[in-house]
Amino acid sequence: MNDTPLVDTHFHVYLKDMPLTSWAWHHPPEDASAERFIEVMDQHGIGFGVIAAASLHGQYNDYVIRSLRRHKRLRGTVFVQPETDMYTLERMKADGVVGIRLFFRRVPNPPDLTSPEYRLLLRRVRDLDWHVHTLVSSPMLPEVIQAVEGAGVKLVIDHFGKPDEALGVNCPGFKALLAAVERGRTWVKMSGGFRMPSKDSARSYAQALLRVSGGERLMWASDWPFAAFEDRVSYAQTIADLHDWVPDAATRRLIGGETPMRL
Repeated sequence: MNDTPLVDTHFHVYLKDMPLTSWAWHHPPEDASAERFIEVMDQHGIGFGVIAAASLHGQYNDYVIRSLRRHKRLRGTVFVQPETDMYTLERMKADGVVGIRLFFRRVPNPPDLTSPEYRLLLRRVRDLDWHVHTLVSSPMLPEVIQAVEGAGVKLVIDHFGKPDEALGVNCPGFKALLAAVERGRTWVKMSGGFRMPSKDSARSYAQALLRVSGGERLMWASDWPFAAFEDRVSYAQTIADLHDWVPDAATRRLIGGETPMRL
């Protein structure tokens, strides 16, 4: 394809022997090393990538950070405790970290973003000019958006916001996401279409987002190595999905390159 995305904004790297949390929802069947992903990028003409912190490994950010140090084409996000000090965060930034991940799905104690310790963390994220990226159950999304916006922090929502499958574009969480995109401090990853109930549902989410943003606040991502779908999805298919969701080539270039590079 002659207009392959420039930036893959969400993929994971890990090794099978890395520690897992007690509530890990998936046990990787094989290594998904940074070097292996670099090969995938080169095979498909992808220039840059953003490693998404994998919830499976909790606070074990070590492998991601070492990968960022080795491969300057990559940036990444991390999981951190809210009391993580400024000096540690600044060192992470120097190593290529560009944000934190807040994860609310399948975790035993979801964070309270209105607590003093999380208000402090969000202020530090703002001071570092990082972003928060998150995936939450659709009913929780409006309050998460409100808390992150209220802290003045840039918000990136993964996988179309994972709308309620029964309600689709009409669910309150997705409507809150659309309104946040219009306000201008929230970005959405067009990714994980293979996790949706159908191709039509992913296409409908994309169309709604394009109507609101025109592509200005949208980014593409592969979600490699397709956790729990390893043998059912190819990298080329995730690029083809972007072409399906966004027929206009100029808008694809915006989503696949200009917007993520600016962010």
